[in-house]
Amino acid sequence: MTPLRLRYQTIEFDNTDIHLCTLRDKQQFYDPDGIAKDLGISSSFWPVFGIIWPSSLVLAHFINNYETDDKRILEIGCGMALSSLLLNKQNADITATDHHPEVEKFLIRNTSLNNGKTITFVRADWADKQDSLGKFDLIIGSDLLYEDQHIDLLANFINAHAKPTCEVIITDPARGRKNKLSIRMEEYGYSASHKKPLQTDYLDHNFKGHILTFNR
Repeated sequence: MTPLRLRYQTIEFDNTDIHLCTLRDKQQFYDPDGIAKDLGISSSFWPVFGIIWPSSLVLAHFINNYETDDKRILEIGCGMALSSLLLNKQNADITATDHHPEVEKFLIRNTSLNNGKTITFVRADWADKQDSLGKFDLIIGSDLLYEDQHIDLLANFINAHAKPTCEVIITDPARGRKNKLSIRMEEYGYSASHKKPLQTDYLDHNFKGHILTFNR
């Protein structure tokens, strides 16, 4: 088995630098004990967690100047947890979650690279109705709707961890499921809005997706 190839990069947000160790590319794979396979993560999907995707950059740039004081914040499907690392730099109360078994290792490494305090991490399955996460004021995530079955799972997971008054921010790269998610969130009492990011000159290509915001 070939060892994973990694890359190091720095992403700038105004006067803040976030240093990251990520997978070199989406061709990487290392699951010698079959842990990811047992969780239903295929070899082709395995490296998705370890790349900085455009939606992740859009979310982090959006959240950079967002009002987060005194809010308990949850990042769902965090992957490389760029937004969590940025919020941690701002001393926000952030908890990160992901289903992938390798995410926590990279989160610990990247938190150390940024000289940050420990970020609470929980490996969470959206279908699992028993976890220790609790309730949150603000829930964020990027590029979460890969399949139709994710719509109900995500809406239910959000609702299970949202305080009665809660805001949800999700960046979606035009995967064609945002309206279906909005319908489900409205059934839980949320108002929904979709908007294009104001500027994305930090991306290599035009962002065709939207920032989805849900308020209750």
